[in-house]
Amino acid sequence: MKSARHQAILRLIEQYPIDRQEDLLAHLRQEGFDVTQATVSRDIRELRLIKTAAGDGSYRYMVASGSGKVAHSPSRFETIFRESVIGVDYAGHMVLVKCFSGMANAACEVFDAKPWENVVGTLSGDDTFFILMRSEEAAAEICRQLQQYTGRRG
Repeated sequence: MKSARHQAILRLIEQYPIDRQEDLLAHLRQEGFDVTQATVSRDIRELRLIKTAAGDGSYRYMVASGSGKVAHSPSRFETIFRESVIGVDYAGHMVLVKCFSGMANAACEVFDAKPWENVVGTLSGDDTFFILMRSEEAAAEICRQLQQYTGRRG
């Protein structure tokens, strides 16, 4: 029963912008689960759900990834990139992501939370972060991909 309830919770928070335990409780009851507030609270803790800001400024429950970082929605990634990044360029295996002052850590964090091919690692400062790629071709490709999120050229 607990496993089925946990699966239902994960499906519900993916499907609906649930931001309160009471809302989750109501959805679970509609699904036929006879649960209490205490059970829902314990399930949230066991599933390591956290509240995070959605792209529209509201909040919702999401699952924290195994690394402890938030598994961000695509719209959150796009929002942070669009509002933080000034330009993206590359040279050799390195990609430079230039950000507004103080925004590089946030942009790098949402970048790191997404699965990217051929990324060796990242290094973030105050207004810039670097991405080390496995090849120059991979650097050129990820540069093109990231530029589409900014609407700007390097």
